[in-house]
Amino acid sequence: MPTCRRKRVVLTEPSQSLLLAAQSDPTRHVFYLEQTGEIFETYEAYAARMSFYRLKQFQCEVTGKSGLDYFQAVESERQEARTLHSRFSEPLKPAVLKAVQWQVMGRLDHLVEAVYERFKDRYFPGERVLIDLSGVKYYARVEKVYPPKYNADAKARDAHMDAPSSSTIDDEPPHVIGGDLKVPAKDAYAKDDPTLYYYWVHLTDLERDKSHEKGKGSVKISDQDKRLVGSLIEVQCSMMSRDRLSFSKSILRRFIRDCVDRDAAVASPWTVKPPIAKRYGVDSVMPEETRQGVENIKKGEIDKRKKIWEDKEGPPTKKQKKMTAAQEEKARALAVAAEKREREAREKAEKQRLAKEEAERIAAEKKKKKPVRYPTEDLDVRIGDKEKKAGMRVTRPLANKLSLPFNDIPGAFESFLMAWNFLVVYGQPLHLSVFSLDELEHALRHSVADQPCSLLAEIHSTLIYNLRTVAFVRHSALLSLLKRKEDLEAAGKQEVPVLGLTIDELVAAMADVGNNWERVPLRYAEVRDGWEEALVGCLKDHANTTNFPRIQEILTKLLFAPADTSSESGAPTPNDITHLKNIAHPSDTYYNLPAEDRIAILSFMCNLAVSSKAIHAHMESCEEQLTALRKEKIEVNRQKKQYQEEMGVLLDETKEEESLTPNGNGDDIAMPESSELSDSEGGSESTSAAGKKSTRQKDLRLKAHTIAHSKEREAARAKQASQKQAIAEHRRLDEEVNKLERRLEGIEREFRKLLGAVRVKPLGRDRFYNRIWWFDGMGSASLVGSGGIALYGTGRLFIQGPSEFDLQQLEKKALEDNEDIDQRRREEEGEEGMLKSSDWAAYTELEEIEAFVSWLNPKGHRELALKTLLTKWWVHITAGMRKRTADLNSNAKLPDARRSARKSALGYDLSRDPYMLWTNRRAINSS
Repeated sequence: MPTCRRKRVVLTEPSQSLLLAAQSDPTRHVFYLEQTGEIFETYEAYAARMSFYRLKQFQCEVTGKSGLDYFQAVESERQEARTLHSRFSEPLKPAVLKAVQWQVMGRLDHLVEAVYERFKDRYFPGERVLIDLSGVKYYARVEKVYPPKYNADAKARDAHMDAPSSSTIDDEPPHVIGGDLKVPAKDAYAKDDPTLYYYWVHLTDLERDKSHEKGKGSVKISDQDKRLVGSLIEVQCSMMSRDRLSFSKSILRRFIRDCVDRDAAVASPWTVKPPIAKRYGVDSVMPEETRQGVENIKKGEIDKRKKIWEDKEGPPTKKQKKMTAAQEEKARALAVAAEKREREAREKAEKQRLAKEEAERIAAEKKKKKPVRYPTEDLDVRIGDKEKKAGMRVTRPLANKLSLPFNDIPGAFESFLMAWNFLVVYGQPLHLSVFSLDELEHALRHSVADQPCSLLAEIHSTLIYNLRTVAFVRHSALLSLLKRKEDLEAAGKQEVPVLGLTIDELVAAMADVGNNWERVPLRYAEVRDGWEEALVGCLKDHANTTNFPRIQEILTKLLFAPADTSSESGAPTPNDITHLKNIAHPSDTYYNLPAEDRIAILSFMCNLAVSSKAIHAHMESCEEQLTALRKEKIEVNRQKKQYQEEMGVLLDETKEEESLTPNGNGDDIAMPESSELSDSEGGSESTSAAGKKSTRQKDLRLKAHTIAHSKEREAARAKQASQKQAIAEHRRLDEEVNKLERRLEGIEREFRKLLGAVRVKPLGRDRFYNRIWWFDGMGSASLVGSGGIALYGTGRLFIQGPSEFDLQQLEKKALEDNEDIDQRRREEEGEEGMLKSSDWAAYTELEEIEAFVSWLNPKGHRELALKTLLTKWWVHITAGMRKRTADLNSNAKLPDARRSARKSALGYDLSRDPYMLWTNRRAINSS
């Protein structure tokens, strides 16, 4: 049973009034907690109990895991119990449970120790054991057990060889005396010695090779050893053992604790739980003799404790004699003095109690004012005057909403960004080259049918090829539209024409368009001719009114054109389409579609393509490459650490040699003068003998000093050469470290690319849970091009409002702190900077990002992590923004030049725009 603060959780019993109501009013409504079976009269009691169970303060009694709620702890105990009972030897369970029944032992550990010592060498029929035959171990099953009385009679044992298996020779079970814990261990071994038992075992298999385990060598197994498998042999307990996973002190302790229970009273016996006792045939009724013994033990324990208590209280006072008048007066005086002393003691104790309470109150106030350890919860961090004086920004720089394409249409920008990210990330399996977000924006705004956009053709063609591998329902859109019409007729409602056309007219027009879309070739060499009609066929078979609610409106725009398309006014703009009449080819009508409709088509196709086999295979490949990169990163870091340690050792050795050489390189050692080599008595050379002796000594000294000087010069030269070698080695190691650091940077970029193909996560969140996104360098896109030039996909830093869950967390935190969170957001984000969960904005200028980073407070957990990641990728983020700014400045045109056919007629060459110059270098020529 789970525990809470080291106490078992007791289930709530129904109240007495509820039990009476069950008899008088059986239909009364109550609140039932299904997981525990508890019944409550009121919802408040039910909710309070459920809230208690949901607290993360329960502990699994079996595994000791803490920090769980009640239901997790119950499930953990059940799982452990299932595992335990499957591992523990089934034939051993009844014997162990019968041994522990009615045992009086204070600690469970003592009971486990006693059971283990009794049963470690005793085996039962049907048990799975290990048999050691001259070092070769076999798995075996015990077939027959021979008691000690057959120890010396081998013929009697052989006579019962053909008896039914899994039995003993006698009718009574084996080890009855030895397994009885009421019998002292010494007597049990004397009367029922386990070493005198014989066992017939059936060898089932060789034990698996454990030579790979630490400290275990391999045993050579011969063919004769293998032939023993399947045979029946006779063994004793010295050759037998159990698997440690099925029988050990820890396993035994968990099994006994799971199966037995004990009352809280003094000297209460351990009892097997009734359901378990019934299953394994353990007697649940305590025998009278056992009951009497338990009562005697309990009485003795109570008397022992009573005696200890009386000894603490002291001996009883003797009967006092009758006092005289003087003695009574003296006793009264002593009583008054004692009462006075007692009153003073009470007053002193009261003063001490008040002083203690005051000290505790002051300590509690000091504890509340204790400095906060940073980093902490971001909302608990406030910008103080010190930070303001240091230049920290109070208000977050305003992110630009208007610069985001299609952001004026609810949900359009998010779908547009999702579609671009999918196409770029999975460019490799889709056979699609990388393109920027700006290029896709301009392509979706392209409305000149005379100058087809290759980017649009390639995107839709690759998605169509991919969706051919995804299961679809033929004429799915047509069937769903007809069902919508039937539902309207059944409800008695009038059909509202879409753009002036009914469902019947649309169905008639779409019946013969795009029926061969899954087989028609869309060749790159032919500029993907026919992709618009194949797109209509793909939508017809994959879309319906449930997964694509706007399918009727979009198909109508793709299959019909306005009545006045041939007039002199020219082709209508996408936003002018309000009424359609004439059937047209999709290749002519696609460029009349508004940008939001094109985004809706792309978003729908990308959502379907995620489930294709090519995308799934690419994801699995990325997972494998991520694993390889993690291993390589560990190896590179290990090598880098090794080089740095070697550089440190070389540096220390160089410093030691320099400190031991005070004269530098040793070239300037002074030679002693000849006068210094002579004796102090230079004037006593009157005799020739003395002169010759002095000259010879002088020569010897000069020679000795010359030899010493040459040795010192050689040592200095050797030391200098060693230092030069050490410096060269240090320089080489430094170059190796630089190479490894460059490789680590490359690994980080590769890791970002591969991780982006598996899951896309924001860089982090700020204090108000706004999500910060940076999409560059993911999937098939790179951050650095050939020659080290900067590349970009978006060239911006996006900010998305907090999710609904995060907004609830903000409100919860505000209630706990009694704070107006909206007022704080207005102060620190600005009135226009407050984003809702579906709102997006972006930082497009380098100064804006620098201001945003300076606004982040590293004292909070979220903003510290966000600032760390921004710092890590700062070089690439800023390089991409500069590159995008430069590209925009070099390609600056009139606002509507790239989308207007009239401008093209006046001489502006639309085909020179970057999005029109894009080519698909990954296209397969055959497709």
